[in-house]
Amino acid sequence: MIEIDHLTKRFGPITAVDDVSFSVAQGEVVGFLGPNGAGKSTTMKMATGFLRPTSGTARICDFDVLEDPIEVKQRIGYLPEGAPMWPDMTTAAFLRFIARVRGFDGAEVDEKIAQAIDKTQLTSVLEQPIDTLSKGYKRRVGLAQALLHDPEVLILDEPTDGLDPNQKHEVRELIHGMSDDKAIVVSTHILEEVEAVCSRAVIIAKGRIVADDTPEELLKKAPDHNAVIIRAADLAAVRAALSGVDGVDGIEDLDQARISVRPKSDAPVVDAVGAALREKGVAVDEIHVERGRLDDVFRQITATG
Repeated sequence: MIEIDHLTKRFGPITAVDDVSFSVAQGEVVGFLGPNGAGKSTTMKMATGFLRPTSGTARICDFDVLEDPIEVKQRIGYLPEGAPMWPDMTTAAFLRFIARVRGFDGAEVDEKIAQAIDKTQLTSVLEQPIDTLSKGYKRRVGLAQALLHDPEVLILDEPTDGLDPNQKHEVRELIHGMSDDKAIVVSTHILEEVEAVCSRAVIIAKGRIVADDTPEELLKKAPDHNAVIIRAADLAAVRAALSGVDGVDGIEDLDQARISVRPKSDAPVVDAVGAALREKGVAVDEIHVERGRLDDVFRQITATG
């Protein structure tokens, strides 16, 4: 439903986006990640037809963004960073305006607005001027206009920016609930959001894609993935018990009460560690396996990308 095809954008001597290609199928929620200035927003502006590429193109539901820009925009719900809204309009008036721009009329206008309001929990601020709303509510109004026409494709730039933890949870649940019949791209710097709602993550650095995989596969690249963390009163006995255990690459002190047992080749080693400790009769207070952190993977990939 989304095809990004060798998109490149240059601003004078600066290449902001450099030959980027990826696709998003129906039912996928793709997290689009990268450091500030990596080219995320520029890529999305080109994909939605708001910025003309230097070369390459994008297709939305088989319509080319350069050849059929109106067809593309009809099928996209777009929440840009800092979504522009008329500050003196009330929330209700703004959504009514958007509904009419989208071609709805009569009772259908009220129906579409009611659905968008219900999804984004805006009932309490319908008659408030947008200028008086908090940052979080302004973001939800922006999300409501993106959802109003029930598009096949959603492209959301920092959709939970400014929201409190409860509101973030509600928006993530909303995205998850819509994902079955849509293709969704979520640009975010909040890596927990990727784990919460995304089926795939595309990471961009210096204008180029440096990773494209599931969150689970990316976590395997974390330096402490599958490491076994042990807390015990007698760490010397733990080290002695684990000496020579197959699959153990090394043992590192974390503090006076904990050690980290690193596996070879990222292979799970917790069973062998547990068996060795039981065989030697070494008591431990706690033992758990690290999943790794996407933050560490992100820094590792973008630093070398």
